[in-house]
Amino acid sequence: MDETAIEVEGLTKLFGDVVALEDVGFSVPTRSVFGLLGPNGAGKTTAIRILATVLKPDDGRALVLGRDVTREPDDVRRQIGLAGQFAAVDPNLTGRENLRLIGKLTQMETPAIMPRATELLARFDLADAADRPVRTYSGGMRRRLDVAAALVPHPPVLFLDEPTTGLDLHSRNALWAMIRELVDEGTTVLLTTQYLEEADRLAERVAVIDHGHVIANDAPSVLKAQLGSTVAELGFEDEASSERARELLVGRYPGADREGDTVRLSTNDGAHILIDVLRTLDGVGMSPSRLGVHEPSLDDVFLALTGRKAEAEGSAEEPVAATAGRRRRRGAA
Repeated sequence: MDETAIEVEGLTKLFGDVVALEDVGFSVPTRSVFGLLGPNGAGKTTAIRILATVLKPDDGRALVLGRDVTREPDDVRRQIGLAGQFAAVDPNLTGRENLRLIGKLTQMETPAIMPRATELLARFDLADAADRPVRTYSGGMRRRLDVAAALVPHPPVLFLDEPTTGLDLHSRNALWAMIRELVDEGTTVLLTTQYLEEADRLAERVAVIDHGHVIANDAPSVLKAQLGSTVAELGFEDEASSERARELLVGRYPGADREGDTVRLSTNDGAHILIDVLRTLDGVGMSPSRLGVHEPSLDDVFLALTGRKAEAEGSAEEPVAATAGRRRRRGAA
């Protein structure tokens, strides 16, 4: 098998005169987790739907296991599993009936369907609820069943579009463990998420998408290292004070940024920078009300790249994703 499972080049998608994706490119090795990061409306779901042959791109190309998503959609569909943001299982059927239905729809051999359903129900800790209607399941159980449904036909490539949104921490951890197991067994996973901790734990490589553009693409460790070894956070009583502090510090520390009442600084010399910052603020009669120091996270990376946190309000459906992009004239470069 080719060592590259997914190849995306120059992918562009318009909704009317609004750009949802523009010149997006990345590649995903086999047997790995690749993270697409960004706020709601950044273009993540649009990219997944193009790769899953649900949407057609306006420009560029995408290959899944060597098959072109536009020219060979039927071949691509036979190679992929897709779990979207919202559980697609039928609430009136039981868990077992849902998986059996997926097996029939994907044209599995009939004798193989029920054993596969039983296997997945056990693996996703749903065996005890297998014969209950899905409407009686908790949110975490429905999400696990949705991922199980995507795995019924043994797809070598799995697309997970914000799979843990709305789940509690226990359910999130359980799903993360299942994803790791799938990769160990040979599955390639493309994961979209707003939870940067999720990508940090799971993905060997991540691409950050903002307003339809890839603005960073590297291993999480590399992206975090670019910020330095330490992130210092200084909290103030109000936004006016934090802005005054930022203006005071940015001359000495150009990377200083502010979000609300908090000023952040990245450095390779945490202890000394804190002493210097506190002395500088004290010199003008200011002092932070809160002070924290931690190693850089992907949240810090995203904030440094985009000026805001990844979690953003709004729906991830196409019309909203499109409004996050920038408008342009049709045919414009």
